Amino acid sequence: MENKINNPLLCDPETGVCEIPTAQKTNDNEIVSDQKKPVKIIYFTDPICSSCWGIEPQLRKLKLEYGNNIEIDYRMGGLLPNWSYNSGGISKPSDVAHHWDEVSLYYDMPIDGDIWLENPLNSSYPPSIAFKAAQMQDETKAVQFMRRIREMVFLEKKNITLWEHISKAASETGLDAVKLKTDYETKAIELFEADLELAKNMGVRGFPTLFFIDSQNNKQMVYGFKPYKEFEDAVLKTFPNATKVNYDNSWRGLFNKYPTLASKEFSELSGSTKNDSEILLQKLTNEGKLSKTTTKNGNIWTIINASR
Repeated sequence: MENKINNPLLCDPETGVCEIPTAQKTNDNEIVSDQKKPVKIIYFTDPICSSCWGIEPQLRKLKLEYGNNIEIDYRMGGLLPNWSYNSGGISKPSDVAHHWDEVSLYYDMPIDGDIWLENPLNSSYPPSIAFKAAQMQDETKAVQFMRRIREMVFLEKKNITLWEHISKAASETGLDAVKLKTDYETKAIELFEADLELAKNMGVRGFPTLFFIDSQNNKQMVYGFKPYKEFEDAVLKTFPNATKVNYDNSWRGLFNKYPTLASKEFSELSGSTKNDSEILLQKLTNEGKLSKTTTKNGNIWTIINASR
């Protein structure tokens, strides 16, 4: 299908990949690991990559179970430069709307494709650069910031290229929005361009792409939407002595770690079925302990009276 080939936003749900025009690997030794933990994961992603939103349950579980052994280095990949970069492909955002609704069902994560009809984005570069600016302040808060802008675009149909939304997400996640704006307009652009160059050098051709690297620079790769076991296996192949931690999988324990959880995420992390998860989450909502945001393709739940 020509549209699918030419537009990276039309992610293939079967491979779980949002693919960009093929990049040629130019330097396999580009990464010199300076890792603090046995496994460094270099994660090439994009704020509007639906497949990346799809693996949030797997990544969150990986952090809970193997957080003592892994560190994740988030890199931006540049999924959508603009709408004219492929003259023979899709020329309008509205073609993406139905596709996002389809992959939402496939990944079982809430995505509302109507943003491409109501308030379409012209590029994924502004929120990507904003993320690099967030990283300059605080790595942990930057990851929370990325989560927040993804919730904005996938669930709330907010155009996250607009500064009003970027600024709001920064404030909500404890970042200095004024400093973010300054860095966004200066140094963060260079950091973003460096990420694009690194992606090119490592042969990244779509998202999500995760390289699992040991202290000797040996690599395992997970490409696209995959079940949790593939992420776990990549950790264990990279570092066979990795130890799994038993974490608190009660509802309160999970929401204290991750203040917002989609139904699929709660199910994955708690080890309960999707149906049982929904029943419990609704009960907690009725009791005033959680708030529920409903989209046409699923729900996300937020703990009440908790900072992100």
